[in-house]
Amino acid sequence: MARMMSRRLILALVLALCLCAAGAAVAATAQAPVVPVKGVVTLVDFGAGYCVPCRMMEPVLKEAEREYRGRAAVIVVDVTKYGSMATRMGVRVIPTQIFYDKNGKEVARHEGFLEKKALNGQLDKLLAQ
Repeated sequence: MARMMSRRLILALVLALCLCAAGAAVAATAQAPVVPVKGVVTLVDFGAGYCVPCRMMEPVLKEAEREYRGRAAVIVVDVTKYGSMATRMGVRVIPTQIFYDKNGKEVARHEGFLEKKALNGQLDKLLAQ
């Protein structure tokens, strides 16, 4: 009985390691989005599917993407796929929104859920410059 349990445990550990290695290989080959977009006001949102406030941001971001199409870039970065990018960008909490002017300079950063009115206000301010 103990021997059977040991085999199952070893099999489960080997399977878990294989799945982790496969996930890491996919993440390593996936191309991270380029941010900021050159010559365009850019909003980058860092989040994840397991994060409730991040999921609350989805409709706000989709609407902003639609409203500002052709005038500003709205980019959503999944930290479970691009964790190293989030670290490099100094993201400490999700969701985090980073706003860039058209010259690529970071001009504002917000941590947590951001209401549509505040998000649009920031984008409008950058577009007016």
